[in-house]
Amino acid sequence: MHSFLDLADHSGEEIAALLALAKRLEQHPEPQALAGKILGLLFFNPSLRTMSSFQAGMARLGGSSFVISAGNGTWQLETRRGAIMDGVAAEHVREGVPVLSHYCDVLGIRAFAGGTNLNEDLAETSFREMTSLVAKPVINMESAVNHPCQALADWKTMDDLGLPQRAKFVLSWVNHPRALPLAVPSATVHMAAMRGMDVVVLRPEGFALPDAIMAKARAAADSAGGTLRETSNRAEALAGAQVVYAKEWGCTSHYGNADVDRELRSKLIDWCVRDSWFEHTLADCRLMHCLPVRRNVAVADEVLDSARSVVQREAYNRMTVQMAVLHSLLSGRQT
Repeated sequence: MHSFLDLADHSGEEIAALLALAKRLEQHPEPQALAGKILGLLFFNPSLRTMSSFQAGMARLGGSSFVISAGNGTWQLETRRGAIMDGVAAEHVREGVPVLSHYCDVLGIRAFAGGTNLNEDLAETSFREMTSLVAKPVINMESAVNHPCQALADWKTMDDLGLPQRAKFVLSWVNHPRALPLAVPSATVHMAAMRGMDVVVLRPEGFALPDAIMAKARAAADSAGGTLRETSNRAEALAGAQVVYAKEWGCTSHYGNADVDRELRSKLIDWCVRDSWFEHTLADCRLMHCLPVRRNVAVADEVLDSARSVVQREAYNRMTVQMAVLHSLLSGRQT
């Protein structure tokens, strides 16, 4: 494995091997496996779990890390190709990213969607530009429409819980004060489809996942023997569900139009996961969310604080699976 950018880059067997490695490292630590190795972490957007879990995981493997938050104690970095740099950005990623790669053995990059042009975000133009500048391994710590580290952690969480491969998995849109990116829902629906689950995307009108995202997930479902569909019928979607994965994202029918998005979501305050959502699921149905979560807007206290919530297990597994990724990328690699 040269880099970790997208679950779709890896076969089911390769994902299974990563998950097995994560479990082995969890049970039998290797505190010197990556001694002398350095992880660079480049953030264009805020982080809590991603930053801390990568640093903790690298330290547990005996390596070290450094963190760069662009524009916060460093030069502001320009990402646009052909930009006339007469504004606040003092350095372009075409210089800055290769420089950082000189100082580390693997580089993680986190760069959210622009949120204004759907086609540009789906194309991952800026993120692909940056990864092309690095000859060393690169890890996607969340790009415009992907978050493979979160998806891998969620896969391990469901394995830890003993959820069947063909369990019914509902990815449900939930409310938020503003539009959020498509990275987690895109990665989540693909992960569940790749696992072979019966996947339902539950969302209000106007918030359907883009065709390109659904087509990619549908191909994964077909290959793994699962199913994929979407609906706005909550009762039908939740019936018999074993997982409800709550996630916020922006209006896709008017992508980038903040006024229309705000108007639509103002009428959707009932899209907050409450106990009543689980009346027709299986009794042991689990609640998943990548965090951070707006309590009593996206998910109610009564659910987050209940035994069915596994959000803390998901967060813990960010570290375990990322240790497996780092180990796979760097163990035995000559630099």
